[in-house]
Amino acid sequence: MSLDKIKALIIDDEPPARSVIRKMLADDLEIEIVGECSNGIEAIEEISKHSPDLLFLDIQMPEMNGFELIESFDEGKFPTVIFVTAYDQYAVRAFEVSAVDYLLKPFDHERLEKAVEKAKINLFEKSFDERNEQVIKLLKNLNKKEENLERFVIKNNGRVLFVPVEDVAWIESDGNYLLIHTANQKHIIRETMKSVEAKLNPQKFFRIHRSTIANIDCIKELQVHFNEKHLVILKDGIELVLSRRYRDKLSKKLGTSI
Repeated sequence: MSLDKIKALIIDDEPPARSVIRKMLADDLEIEIVGECSNGIEAIEEISKHSPDLLFLDIQMPEMNGFELIESFDEGKFPTVIFVTAYDQYAVRAFEVSAVDYLLKPFDHERLEKAVEKAKINLFEKSFDERNEQVIKLLKNLNKKEENLERFVIKNNGRVLFVPVEDVAWIESDGNYLLIHTANQKHIIRETMKSVEAKLNPQKFFRIHRSTIANIDCIKELQVHFNEKHLVILKDGIELVLSRRYRDKLSKKLGTSI
């Protein structure tokens, strides 16, 4: 690639997040910020107007998320993408769709520089056809039918852990976070119970309480205590409450009255 400056577009629904990226890139003489967008609809217009080489793209936005924006790309000169998000669970999919990097908020200047260097290598050292083929592959992956979640991506003390879903015994909500319980460990992710439930295999995982999801394969027995309080007993002895709201649904799933 031969150009004077890399034209970059910042797409994020949070003004402070856009400001952070702009300020961090202020001293990079090879990059020119050609615009900022607060949603995917604005981004489509700006991409058409400026033909940017590089996108700093938030994933979770109103009206159109980052993945949906990429799906809207027309064939031709595709920009290089650095995904930016506050949510760990998008990491695997971001890499699967061939983004050059994935920034988890909050990130520091050094981490942004590393992502930008990878983008520059992608832009300067790969041919036009290679970059287009990369995004075509990205689009094919996005168009595949959504499958059940296979693993959780956990950031922990500078490491990224991949926890297979089958290793998870139960999940509980903790404020704005979820606690993922395996046989010997407990992990924390920033996610909602509703969104995780939608991604899990409904034949394996079941909501037993507004704040709890259990792996059916890890359940040893169900018990009824005083005041008809129902408990779910896991194979490791953990006792979880089965709320009245989800009792009938579980009965239907198991094919027996609880």
